[in-house]
Amino acid sequence: MALPLLNHSQAWALLGLAILMEVAGTTSMRLAEGFSRLTPSVLIFVFYGISFGLNTMIIRTLGLSVVYGVWSGVGTVLTALIGIYYFKEPATAVKMVSIGLIIIGVMGLHSASRVSS
Repeated sequence: MALPLLNHSQAWALLGLAILMEVAGTTSMRLAEGFSRLTPSVLIFVFYGISFGLNTMIIRTLGLSVVYGVWSGVGTVLTALIGIYYFKEPATAVKMVSIGLIIIGVMGLHSASRVSS
């Protein structure tokens, strides 16, 4: 049974949720300490499962290039910021410029999705 097609606003809202689930899954990887901690190890699969399920629904409305580009780009930026602020990883100039470039790319993909719809 096929799910109904999402409107543009619903798709973007669910993409935001999918991104948060992906970031939670990636953060759980760090917290799992090589699968030595049970709860974060299980949460990796739960969060990624939800994220991929949502992406499957969203792709029908926004398209593969926009969904994957925004999902991976925003997820990368949020994960890098969590690494910097929560896990105390170094915030080098190269890292910060790279985050800025990713943000510019995501904004471009978002603009492209408005033009094509």
